[in-house]
Amino acid sequence: MQQKITYEQPLNERIRTLLRLEFLFLQAQHSLAKNSVWDHRATLLSILDILSVCSRTDLKTEVLKELERHAAGLALLETVPGVDLAELRQILDQLDNLIDRFHSISGQPGQGLRQNEFLNSIKQRSAIPGGLCDFDLPAYHFWLQQSAEQRSNDLWQWLGTLETLRLSVELILRLVRECAAPTHEVAIGGFSQKSLEADNPSCQLVRVSLPANSRYYAEISGGKQRFTVRFMQPVTGGRAVQAAEDIKFDLTCCII
Repeated sequence: MQQKITYEQPLNERIRTLLRLEFLFLQAQHSLAKNSVWDHRATLLSILDILSVCSRTDLKTEVLKELERHAAGLALLETVPGVDLAELRQILDQLDNLIDRFHSISGQPGQGLRQNEFLNSIKQRSAIPGGLCDFDLPAYHFWLQQSAEQRSNDLWQWLGTLETLRLSVELILRLVRECAAPTHEVAIGGFSQKSLEADNPSCQLVRVSLPANSRYYAEISGGKQRFTVRFMQPVTGGRAVQAAEDIKFDLTCCII
C-alpha cells in the first residue's frame, strides 16, 4: 500500500483543543521513553503545556459532553443489522468507564499539578527565552541531577494524574477519524472548495491525504458553511506557490 501524508483541519474549537492535547501527550510520551536530561526537560515542558491548555476552558465539561454524545449515538447502533456488536459494546464500555472516571475527578483535569509549587516555578520561567538556565532555577537544576530513574518516576506520576484525559482524547479522536470513509477527489488547478449543509453542523474534522512522495502539501481552511483546500509547493528561500496542475487526493469529512 502506498504511504500517505494526512493533513487535518478541525472545524470547531472543541476538536481543535483535543488535537492540541493529542499532540502534547504524544510528544510527552516520546521524550519520556528516553532517559537523558534533555529528554526529561522536553517531557516536563509538554506536561506544562498540557496544563496550560486545560486551564483555558472548562475542559472537563467539554470532554464529558463529547464522551456522552458519542455514547448516545453509538448506543443507537445496537439494533442496526450487520453491526459488529462485540466491538460496539467494547467501545461503549470504554466510553462509560471514562465518563465515570471523569465524574470522579474533583475540579479540572490536572488541578493538583497546577498547585504544585515546583512545577509553577518552572512554568513561570519557561515563558522567558532561556529562562530555564541552571542559575535561574536551582531547585530545577537539583532535580535534573537526580538519577534518570527518579526523574522518570516523577514524570510518570505527574502524567498519570492526566491519564483519564489522555485516554478520553485518544478515544474521541479515534471515533471521529473512523466515522467516515475517504472519497477520491480532484483539485482543479490545485484548489478545491466544498460546502457544508447549513442544517448539519456536525462535520468536526476535515482530513486530506496525499501520497508521501507528492511535491505538494495541503493548506486547509474552513468554517461552519464551507472549507477550502489549496495544494502548495514549497519554494526554497521563498514563498510557497499554489499548484497549477490538477491534484488527486483523498478527502474525509468526519461527520458524527
